[in-house]
Amino acid sequence: MASAMKEILIAGGGIGGLAAALALAQKGRRVRVLEKAAEFGEIGYGIQMGPNVSAMLDRLGVLKALEATSVFPEALIFADALSNEEISRIALGKRFLERYRYRYFVIHRRDLHGGLLEACRQREEIVLEASSGMKTFTQQGDTVTVTCENGAVHEGCALIGAEGLWSPTRQAVVGDGAPRMAGHYVYRGVVPDEQIVDRSRIGTMTIWGGPDLHMVQYRLRGGAVMNNVATIASRRFRRGEKDAGAPDELEEIFARTHPGVRDNLRYVSRERNWVLHDRDPVTNWTQGRVTLLGDAAHPTLQYLAQGAQMAIEDGVVLAEKVAAAGEDYNRAFLAYQRERMNRSARVVLSSRFFGEFIHVDGGARELRNELARGRDPENPWEVDWLYRGIEPDGRL
Repeated sequence: MASAMKEILIAGGGIGGLAAALALAQKGRRVRVLEKAAEFGEIGYGIQMGPNVSAMLDRLGVLKALEATSVFPEALIFADALSNEEISRIALGKRFLERYRYRYFVIHRRDLHGGLLEACRQREEIVLEASSGMKTFTQQGDTVTVTCENGAVHEGCALIGAEGLWSPTRQAVVGDGAPRMAGHYVYRGVVPDEQIVDRSRIGTMTIWGGPDLHMVQYRLRGGAVMNNVATIASRRFRRGEKDAGAPDELEEIFARTHPGVRDNLRYVSRERNWVLHDRDPVTNWTQGRVTLLGDAAHPTLQYLAQGAQMAIEDGVVLAEKVAAAGEDYNRAFLAYQRERMNRSARVVLSSRFFGEFIHVDGGARELRNELARGRDPENPWEVDWLYRGIEPDGRL
């Protein structure tokens, strides 16, 4: 069957694009992945993987291979950045595994991407093309024609736009312009584990929340290195001033934090920062035989740690719908979109809320801490809907 079909074209060879390619190949579809960069790879640092995405990686056949470079924290801890007091935790032991069937783990983005890439390379149904960023596409009948920036032209039966936040496919399909800038700036650093001075929470994933700031710390690559992330909600950005999110504002906002928290800034690089964006949820990201996936469809802030996870879920659901719909790609894509719309929108809007929740000050901070202290460590009710995951199927 696969040899008689035209290829499905995927614009973007990141985590979401590769997950979709692998899921489609498992359904017998031929896939060509068009990546803009000169080689397939991933930038970034650590990434948290909830049980909802562990289940999807298991379906894709890559979960076991990823475990070698993963770390499985004993708990997710929320601490107050001003006092360094532990406020609440989610235990990640036996009861968590019984509830969700899969463990929570953390991994370097390059290791996750590399595992998906290697799995794609093992599939004869998948062609990977670097230096092939999509420039334009047209649709006519049962064919989508993509013209790449390098001048190459590819014809396929469908196109999946998975180019991320600034997706050109999205602009052709949705046309909603630039994403929303949140005014949050992120500094990151990965250092050898032995350099970490305070080892009191070394086996956990810890987040310290404070006024307009938070810090995240957890180990990567089998515990060999420590991932450190410092984020500020820029006051300069809110005032419309220049140099929003600059290193001196990072220091300024962290000045009130507990010395043990502030000391962690030594582990983050000041050479660059990442500016956070998202988009308001939309009700359609499909046009004929073209659809969007991952950040191209529903970019989210980092506060639920579900950006890549939603893209992987997207890929698995999309493949199920394509397999069920035969050659009716518009029907498949609309069914995929319906199934993913509310869940992805909930992630986007909940991430905005949690971004506000951890950054409050004054009386709101006191209330936040009181509410968080009342949580049962064995019952993560606020993310239960998320961690219980999905059951992709072929219903159209």
